[in-house]
Amino acid sequence: MFTGIIESAARVIQLKKENTNLHLTLESNITSELKIDQSVAHNGVCLTVVAIDGNKYVVTAIEETLQKTNIGALIIGDIVNIERAMKMNARLDGHIVQGHVDQTAVCKDIINKDGSWIFTFEYDKDLHNVTIEKGSICINGVSLTVVNSKINGFSVAIIPYTYEHTGFKTLKKNNVVNLEFDVIGKYVKRLMGL
Repeated sequence: MFTGIIESAARVIQLKKENTNLHLTLESNITSELKIDQSVAHNGVCLTVVAIDGNKYVVTAIEETLQKTNIGALIIGDIVNIERAMKMNARLDGHIVQGHVDQTAVCKDIINKDGSWIFTFEYDKDLHNVTIEKGSICINGVSLTVVNSKINGFSVAIIPYTYEHTGFKTLKKNNVVNLEFDVIGKYVKRLMGL
């Protein structure tokens, strides 16, 4: 379980394909605090640390993860948002995030508002995921509030701190992002048979 409050960033330094799996080697300023078998969200995708060497660590993404997220599109040098699993006695500053990506979306627009940014995303409505105005959404692991909710899209407003301390500063139009929709909304949707 995660909160969507990004703890740090990691840089992709090696990608190694093995059968249908992808091993990602990353470096981060919190690597010394990680341990093997620990769950860490990478752009909102829960992956297990399988090796540590100095300031580098390795996680493995399986075929399903590569098909349903943007992890398979990462290249050497890319910056990834990371968050370690939530401690049960900790404050929940973001919202409940499982680290299970529901689908991807495409960044359609970025508007600089002279002190903040509006990012607009579009996703495939055929998967029947929904957002609501002022509801929670997790984009590449970042807990955010939805504005301008539509059937297949929405926008989020980004403050300078979030822009500077997450991958939003490198996000461009037409980039693909991971989405995890609000878990409470998903249960309500299921109970209503939608």
